[in-house]
Amino acid sequence: MTIQILDKTTAISEQRFLLPGHYTWKEFEIIETLTADAGNLRITYLDGCIEFMTLGEQHENIKKIIAILIEAYLFEKGINFIPVGSATRRAKEKSASFEPDESYYIGEKKANPDLAIEVNITSGSIDKLEKYKRFNITEVWFWENNQLFLYHLRKDNYEQINQSKLLPDLDIDLLTTCVLMPSIIDARTEFIKVLKISIL
Repeated sequence: MTIQILDKTTAISEQRFLLPGHYTWKEFEIIETLTADAGNLRITYLDGCIEFMTLGEQHENIKKIIAILIEAYLFEKGINFIPVGSATRRAKEKSASFEPDESYYIGEKKANPDLAIEVNITSGSIDKLEKYKRFNITEVWFWENNQLFLYHLRKDNYEQINQSKLLPDLDIDLLTTCVLMPSIIDARTEFIKVLKISIL
């Protein structure tokens, strides 16, 4: 008799959970330490609220494709940039700690990145813009419901925009279309082809 062993490894989907209650910075640090070994778990802290998020394959796939295409654009346009991925933005005095999915300094390094990108497969419960405002990040892009929503920091508040002010020549509709293509090769090829035509 042959015994078949089923592969029980499955990819988890993105999930968000707001921890009930209000927590001091010290309590947040303790919870952070206790969950340090939990893989694929992201923790956001803002004004006493703690949110946990698991990172699913769909989330990671989309954020990576967005990054590949944005970086292709920056290389083609000859724009210097410093990619810092999901490096944690954290400050006790700002009562905030979080990780964007992707982030970039455009040009030279500054106190904080110029551009942050966040992929939301499920809706979050913590104010999604407030945490970025605490660190004066110029533009924040959210991928939600297969669309990109862009926000630009102006006079201490974010305003929604249709076109990036940091990357004014980037065709956001083209970027969105290419992110949704089933083949990453086709997506990059189409993106670069259109981009080269626009540069000529």
